[in-house]
This record gives sequence, structure tokens and C-alpha cells, in this order.
Amino acid sequence: MVAARALGCTRERDNAERVNKRAWAGYAVALALVGAVSGAIGLVLGRSDTRVANISMSYLVAVLVTAVLFGRGPAIAASIAAFIAFDWFFVEPLHQLTVEDPDEYVALILFLLVAVVTGTLASSLRERARDATARSREATVLYDVVRLLAESDEPPRAITSVLARLREELALAAAALEPVAAGIAPAAAGDAEALRALRAASALVLAPPPASAGRARWIRIVPAYARRRASAGRAHAVPVTANDRRLATLLVLRPEGSGAFHAADERLLAAAAGQIGAALERARLRREATEAELLRRTDELKTALLDAVSHDLRTPLASIIAAVGSLRQREIRWTEEQRAELTRSIEDEARRLDRLVGDLLDLSRIEAGAFTPRKAWYDLGALIDDVVGRLRPVTLGRQVRVLVPDDLPPIELDYVEIDQVLSNLIENAAKYSPPGSEIEIAAAVDGQVVRVEVADRGPGVPRADARDVFAPFRRLGRDLRTTGAGLGLAIARRLVEAHGGTIGVEPRSGGGSRFVFTLPR
Repeated sequence: MVAARALGCTRERDNAERVNKRAWAGYAVALALVGAVSGAIGLVLGRSDTRVANISMSYLVAVLVTAVLFGRGPAIAASIAAFIAFDWFFVEPLHQLTVEDPDEYVALILFLLVAVVTGTLASSLRERARDATARSREATVLYDVVRLLAESDEPPRAITSVLARLREELALAAAALEPVAAGIAPAAAGDAEALRALRAASALVLAPPPASAGRARWIRIVPAYARRRASAGRAHAVPVTANDRRLATLLVLRPEGSGAFHAADERLLAAAAGQIGAALERARLRREATEAELLRRTDELKTALLDAVSHDLRTPLASIIAAVGSLRQREIRWTEEQRAELTRSIEDEARRLDRLVGDLLDLSRIEAGAFTPRKAWYDLGALIDDVVGRLRPVTLGRQVRVLVPDDLPPIELDYVEIDQVLSNLIENAAKYSPPGSEIEIAAAVDGQVVRVEVADRGPGVPRADARDVFAPFRRLGRDLRTTGAGLGLAIARRLVEAHGGTIGVEPRSGGGSRFVFTLPR
């Protein structure tokens, strides 16, 4: 700690020496400009027989130039030097600091006041202009940093872009992000040699300002008896924190021979590190939210599966067990018709059980994110005709009308999965519509999507239940005679959404419902 403080003091002393050298250069330039103006005034007065009024105002040029280039101190020094030079060389008696005419005292004092005020104002305007330029630069760079961090959902790639932007703006040899907390990937920008030098050097750490100080300080943290490397002094480390937790370290390496960081550069690095920390924290919270949502949905699915096992799976099993037990009773003589009815009941319940288990497996696979559509270009009209033809036993007793234009373009889709979507919708329409009613299946182009409709004349779906009807294991109880676990529409929704489409239900004029799903063209 003592070594760190000593090194920090040494760096502050070096900075102070550089500032002092520039200040002395400003004073020297101020005296030189005053001498040049004095020489010019001497030439003008020496060649002219008439005296030029207010020629002392020419010194204001030297004062203004000094204020703009070097600031307030050299400008005030130039004002005082101009006052003395004009009195010494051009006010009677010459080469004396006394004044022969008392009116000259007022003129000289006014000149001094005007020169000091002019130099001070020019210096203040210079500082404000520089500060405004620095603030504008900081705002522009920070906007780029925030934009780059927001453009990508992958923090490593976004942070790499940010490091490249900082390297370009601050003329750095290299920049890198070294993770401290778990789950953060490293990132770097710069050539391999500069990055090796950056990681091997002892870095100056930007320490946060204490409560009594106004700004942060750079301190060097080095191990005991460490050898001084060639890159030492050029490497800087800025802590990346979020919610008082250290996440990573922003390392930067200045080129050889470059000067120290200015206060604006320090603010920029600290602000960029803060934005990187906020982005890393947002990514962590987003991951945790996603995991929590997956756990919630998994828990809901697990609960629904248990409900289905406790009711929907037990019902067909109970029917099968009862039918098999009846057939095995030797004391009862079953007729061929009765045996056929019992075996048909066993077969129907077994098919129902197989369909239910298949739906449960499909839903589990989709919810786990293991489903990816295998898309290819297909004729949607031919797909609809295949589904309608296969489901003729299901729609027996209903009038099925298909409305598909001949010029319907091919659609990129997963044939098997969209087949399942249409099958679920048509079976649902047949299940809830009365015998002799009409089931209408239509497809048409609607802008950038293809709109597919399956309409029936059943009891309809209330608007309040339009969203719940697509939830797993959700049945509205419109007809107590219908069977099923309520998985068909839930699976249809997830398959359509996996294709980038939407699905919904709306009332049909004259009664019934119209299930509509869209697929991108």
C-alpha cells in the first residue's frame, strides 16, 4: 500500500512538472509577443511625424493570443508586461516608470484593467470551448458505446466492438476486458504483440475518488520485488463494477511516447467501464429471467402432466382393463357381436391412449426447445388436400369445403408439422360442430404472409377465452361429451410460432368459430 501511494505521488509529481513546463513556456511566449508588439509600435512611431492615438491598444493582440494559447496566468503576465513596456518605451519621460503628464496615469491604469479583463475573458472562453468540445466528444463516444452494447444480444461481441471504438478514439495500442466474476467471457481489441505487452505489464489502476476529493486518481499496484517492464506506465486498468460487485477489469495500453491521460480521457474510460458493467449485469439478469421462465414453464408442464396422468390417461386404461376383464370371465358366454364390440372398445381406447401419449411427448419436446422445423418449399393447397383426404373418417357427416386459389405460391414449411397443425384444427372443428354442418378450409395470400382458416358452425369460443383456448390441458367445457386432454390447440400454436407465424381464433358470423394461422411467404 505504501508503494502504491508512493508511485501515485510520483505520477502526480510528473504531471505537475509537465504542467509547470507548459506554464513557463506560456509566460515566455507572452513576453516574446509583448516584445514583438513593442518593436512594431516603435517602428510605427519612429517613421511617422504624427502620434497615433490609442496605439497602446495594439498590446491587446498579444494579450488575446496568449490567453487563447496558454490561459489566464500567461495572459495576465502579458497585460502587466505590456503596461510596463509601454510606460518604459513610449510614455514621457522615456525609459522611466514615472509619468510626466498626470493624465497618462489614468490612461495606463485603464489600459492595464482592459488588458487584464480582456485576457481573463478570452482565457475563460478558451476553457469553456475546450470543455464543450471535450463534453461533446465524450457524449458522442458514450452514445456509440451504448449503441454498440444495445445492438447485440451477445455481450462478448458487443464488448469487442466497444473496445475497438475506445482504441480508435483514445489512440490506444490495445484494449482488453479481463473477467473477474464467473460467466463473463474475455474480450480484446489490438494486435497480438500489444495485447501480450498489456497483460504482462503492471497497470495503473483508476482508484475511485474519496469522499473529500473531486476526481479519481491513478495508482500503480505492483508485486514486491517486481522488475520494471518496458510497457510499465503505459498500461491502465479500470474496474468494471455493477451493484457494488466487481465483474471485470478494463485494461488499456497507450502507445510508446504518448502523454498521460487527460481528465476527459479518464472520465471517458470510467463511463465506458460503467456502461460495460451495466451491460454485463443486464445480460446476467436476462439469463436468470430466462432460466426462471423455463423453470416456471417446466413446473407448469409438470403439473399439467400429472393432472393428465391422473385423469386423462387413467380413463382409457380403466376402459381397457374393464373390457379385458370382461372377456376373461369364463362363466359368461359372450356372443360374437359382443366380443367384437369389446375388442373394438379396447382398440379405440388404445388408439386414444397412444394419441394422448404422442401429444404429451410432442409438447414436452417443444417446451424443452428441442424442436426445429425442417423447412422446404411445398404446395400448401396439395398439403390441405392430403389432410382433408386422410381425415374423411373424422369429418364423416360434415360438409367439408376447401377454398384454395390456383395461384397460391409455394410456402417454405415443415410438411409434417403443418400437417399436424391442420389435422388438429380440422379434428377440433369436427369434434365441436353438429352433424350436417359445414367445415370450411381456406388459404389466401395476405401481404407478406399466407393466411389459412378453418371455420366451423359449433358453439363458438367466447372472446374472453380466445387466449386460454391455446393453453395446454385447457378445455372450455363447451360439450361434455367430447374427449381429449386439451393438447391439440396448444401444440398447433407452438408449431405455428416455430415457423414464425401467428395463430388465433375469432367468432364467425352466423355462429361458430374461425381458427386462423399465418405463415411467412
